[in-house]
Amino acid sequence: MKLREHMQIERRTVKHLFSLSKRCCLSTAAGSVVTSLMPYVPIYFSARLIDALAAGEGIEVLALYASLTVGLVALLSLLNSWITVQYELGSKEQDRGLNWVYAEKAMGMSYASIEDREVSLLRERIKYETQTGFNEYCLIYYSRLLVGYVVQMAASVSLSISFFTLSTIPLWQKLAFVGVVIATVLVNILLTSKRSKTINAFYSKCVDLNLIDEKFFSYVDDYRSGKDIRLYGLAWSLAEFDLGKQMSIWRQEAKMELKCLGLKLLDTLVNYGLQLGVYIILIAAALGGGVSVGSIARYASCVLLLLTAAAGAATAIQSLLVNDQYLKRYFEYLDIPNPMYQGSLTVVKRDDNEYYIEFRDVSFRYPNTENYALRHVNLKFRVGEKLAVVGMNGSGKTTFIKLLCRMYDPTEGEICLNGVDIRKYDYDEYMALFSIVFQDFQLMAFSLGQNVSASAAYDRTRAEECLERAGFDGRLSDMPKGLDTVLYQHFDREGVEISGGEAQKVALARALYKDAPFIILDEPTAALDPVSEYEVYSKFDQIAGDKTAVYISHRLASCRFCSEILVFDSGNIVQRGSHDELMADESGKYHALWNAQAQYYSREAG
Repeated sequence: MKLREHMQIERRTVKHLFSLSKRCCLSTAAGSVVTSLMPYVPIYFSARLIDALAAGEGIEVLALYASLTVGLVALLSLLNSWITVQYELGSKEQDRGLNWVYAEKAMGMSYASIEDREVSLLRERIKYETQTGFNEYCLIYYSRLLVGYVVQMAASVSLSISFFTLSTIPLWQKLAFVGVVIATVLVNILLTSKRSKTINAFYSKCVDLNLIDEKFFSYVDDYRSGKDIRLYGLAWSLAEFDLGKQMSIWRQEAKMELKCLGLKLLDTLVNYGLQLGVYIILIAAALGGGVSVGSIARYASCVLLLLTAAAGAATAIQSLLVNDQYLKRYFEYLDIPNPMYQGSLTVVKRDDNEYYIEFRDVSFRYPNTENYALRHVNLKFRVGEKLAVVGMNGSGKTTFIKLLCRMYDPTEGEICLNGVDIRKYDYDEYMALFSIVFQDFQLMAFSLGQNVSASAAYDRTRAEECLERAGFDGRLSDMPKGLDTVLYQHFDREGVEISGGEAQKVALARALYKDAPFIILDEPTAALDPVSEYEVYSKFDQIAGDKTAVYISHRLASCRFCSEILVFDSGNIVQRGSHDELMADESGKYHALWNAQAQYYSREAG
């Protein structure tokens, strides 16, 4: 990475952090300055006090120097305490802001990016790197150190510069003094660079192992995994799996630590050897009578602090340069564009509910694939129709729904709402037209009412009505706190566990609560028992009302109540019509699927 790119990344990160919390950034810098200056107050005035004692000054002068030492340190300590409070408050703001950045990015991504495996791995890696101290947190930490080291170096130089103005000090001693400082800094830069490269190489190798390990612990920490672990005797297998991963990481870490230890040892020996050289130079100057006793103490303290600060600054700069690689990856994730055109047309809310959807020669293939999931689909229907979508796995049913809801845009052709390409409508307004229950729906560990309304505040009467229409009213009456009952036990020990079928009813109630013109059900009865399934079927017209209902199912018997059935096969609509019309075509796909399922159920019944 070139210097210009490093500077661009650093500048962008600082700007990013300022946007999250100015308080944190300013208090970080101020705290570093104050903390770094505090040691120099006693160094300076102690040297003056020693020289005053040696010169036989009066008690007034001695008391003044002592008072200034204690007083200034006390004032700086009080100031530093106030700055620390501001930093703590600012860091909380910054933490919340950084968490929101991740959430906002995920919510603002296109669904195609969310489903992209590479994007998912990148997000997981960045999240892990942030948790382990890289990215913004690394920049904050080492920037704070760097500011402090720079202040220390400036203060050390300002208090030591008089050494070079003394005519009694030979030129060779002055040059030796400068040479020792420069040599210390160069050696530290070289060894720190090697250590940083060694550590960075280790972390780069461990990224995949750490991601696997994190997923492993997410699985074993989830209380719902306990049944499978016990029933299938997975405990020892899981332990051996994790032990293998941990040992692999440990062996690599041991090699890295040993190498870093050798470099650190060399760095320490050189550092202390050079510091010894400084003492020898100062002692030689004192023996020659060119430096006072107080000045020797001042120069010795300042030079040692200068060497420590220079070494620390070199380490901080190297760490920041290494961290830029992580920041670059972080910003690559934040810069992933959303290619979905957001549109600007308003979706007119029609009093007559006359909405027409039309697929015009629509074809689609998923990103990074060559095969088409849908091919030349032509279809028109309006609000109020009950439409069933059937077909084998992989026939294109769910892809059809994703395109209808504009989670993806067609590769070819167009989808129109009332004659207008849906890409021209405001994206959020268009999405508001649909209430959907997918097979892989998610309920949150919040209250039942919040899950139904998808909101913290909601209409309780309306939520209860939707649960009743979805067939959940019987279970609701058993809930200890009614709508306020928390689902699951992730955050609440009194949370209630519900079955898969009950969860589907809650998801259906959520779709009803939204009250959108289109309701889409993807295998809505897959986890229901036969009685509950029959209740949903018998109430389907009542549940859907005057809305368009698109019903995806593998069970053909559940589609008979729909006014029209679409039969998908290999990404094409191969048949369309009512149940009776499709059954009349004995050579058709629907007839074959029906007979295959009927034969299966006959064998089961026998």
